[in-house]
Amino acid sequence: MSGDSCLQQLHTKAGSHPPPSLLACSKIKAFSNRGAVGLGNKYVRLNVGGTLFYTTLQVLTKQDSMLKAMFSGKKEVFTDREGWILIDRCGKNFGTILSYLREGTVTLVKGKQAVLELLAEAKYYLIQGLVELCQNNLQDDKEQALCVIPVVTSVKEEERLIQACAKPVVKLVYNRSNNKYSYTSNSDDNLLKNIELFDRLSLSHNGRVLFIKDVIGDEICCWSFYGQGRKLAEVCCTSIVYATEKKQTKVEFPEARVYEETLNALLYETLPVPDNTLLEATRRHHAHCGSHSEEDEGPGPGAEVRERVRRIHVKRHSTYDDRPLGH
Repeated sequence: MSGDSCLQQLHTKAGSHPPPSLLACSKIKAFSNRGAVGLGNKYVRLNVGGTLFYTTLQVLTKQDSMLKAMFSGKKEVFTDREGWILIDRCGKNFGTILSYLREGTVTLVKGKQAVLELLAEAKYYLIQGLVELCQNNLQDDKEQALCVIPVVTSVKEEERLIQACAKPVVKLVYNRSNNKYSYTSNSDDNLLKNIELFDRLSLSHNGRVLFIKDVIGDEICCWSFYGQGRKLAEVCCTSIVYATEKKQTKVEFPEARVYEETLNALLYETLPVPDNTLLEATRRHHAHCGSHSEEDEGPGPGAEVRERVRRIHVKRHSTYDDRPLGH
């Protein structure tokens, strides 16, 4: 049987059974598609890497590509015993290839790896338009960060950032280099746990709360919480403890307290204007380690009215640096 007569029998409509004469083509053989353009509305059966497709010669020869060369008589085409035209490529993206040939465009699937796979097939079939479409998509499709955390480099920058932000703000100061004593045995682990908690909270409340990392503050590990541009609360995680003939810095991990203050800050998420009643309720009376300070005193002649910030220290912080040990 000649190649041309075999081609005529291959062009049956989708879903139809092959005619009996087609079974005579029992051996895999090459044939030339002379005169195939005149059969543009006839269906062609394709076996691409084991995946079966129906399409027309009109689609396959619509654009300049390797497929046009294959099905316009310029390149050999092989069939199997059942008459399916063989293409030795992965069939995963061939449906997208056909869609592009039909429409001249296609909506690319999401994901860098998927686009790279389609790009490889487009290059193989020499479909330049699809190659450019994939390449442009890879350039534009930059990975979007789940959460953007600003790292402040100056006090003024931090103040501007907090005042300009309409959302609640949670700030973590962590600066291990501030310590002039040695650390307790579990302080490094707790410092790391505070940083991990910060990362978890920033992912959980991304878009609702602005999270800031401060690596230049005076504290070693301290959380601060802001609402409507005002500081609401502070959780200090460090304290000084006495060991044999030396002082040590202890770092705590007050997970529950940090969660509580973060949720309190969320009260200021949707309020369009400052709510003084809410600010007063959440700030409470200033108490710094149970000690009295000038910030607790009422306004006097020439004295400024200071904001009352709820400061929570996990452990009492000793300030008697020069006191002899044992006294």
